[in-house]
Amino acid sequence: MTAGSCRGRVVIVTGAGRGLGRAHALAFAAEGARVVVNDLGVGLDGSGASGTPAEQVVAEIRAAGGEAVAHGGDVASGEGAASLVATALDAFGRLDSLVNNAGFLRDRMLVNLDEDDWDAVMRVHLKGHFLPLKHAAAYWRGESKAGREVTARVVNTSSGAGLLGSVGQGNYSAAKAGIVGLTLVAAAEMARYGVQVNAIAPAARTRMTEQTFADTMAAPSRAGAFDAMAPENVSPLVVWLGSAASAGVTGRVFEAEAGRITVMEGWRAGPTVDRGDRWTPAEAGEAARKLLTEAEPWRPPYGA
Repeated sequence: MTAGSCRGRVVIVTGAGRGLGRAHALAFAAEGARVVVNDLGVGLDGSGASGTPAEQVVAEIRAAGGEAVAHGGDVASGEGAASLVATALDAFGRLDSLVNNAGFLRDRMLVNLDEDDWDAVMRVHLKGHFLPLKHAAAYWRGESKAGREVTARVVNTSSGAGLLGSVGQGNYSAAKAGIVGLTLVAAAEMARYGVQVNAIAPAARTRMTEQTFADTMAAPSRAGAFDAMAPENVSPLVVWLGSAASAGVTGRVFEAEAGRITVMEGWRAGPTVDRGDRWTPAEAGEAARKLLTEAEPWRPPYGA
């Protein structure tokens, strides 16, 4: 294991037993980080639980000469999130970076979407981002107030579904859009304590995407060919955002897919008109239609 850009840093990665999280954990370890590998080991829909996936990733890191510990707690619970941060502090004495990645899917068209499926997806994605962030931020705030320098990083995981919407994924799209809002607020609130908070919208072949993108996300068949949809393609950006080298970058959303990195530019003022008085409904409609002719074209959600 060759120490590099994250030497000396302690990094938590949630949902790190498989897919993107596993790739992130291995990439951080390869750059010298000590890693807390969190995973409940649940199924694609969040059912069941097993500590095996996290333990296997820890074994991979240790076999390569790195340092890692497993955490099998539920990060969408207050107790689980608190124990996650405590695990980093107990094992390694500090915490420098948090990568929120845990999640699962329960896809349905809106008219078929049960309340329980809505709640479960919102819980694991939104609450599962908020609570680890809350407990990590409390630690970093305490360090800052004690006069110790903090160079902390948080990388949240949104999705193209959160930025554009995705047919059949109303719960997932809403949760991932909420993560962007949470990222913007956290970046503003935590800057004074030396914490930077960014988000990624990754596209890669994982358990969560293999059915949606089955035709386009197959691995290359010939030896040595670039596997555009490998989750490992996303991890270099995540490692950089989680390192001290990303100083000055906060409150941003990046799309990462294959060899492409894009800075996403979200809601901001476009064409506008102000009459200085109240509109009638007809006048407001006429004004809105005129503004729409000057605006960027509407982009349909995935699957439309």
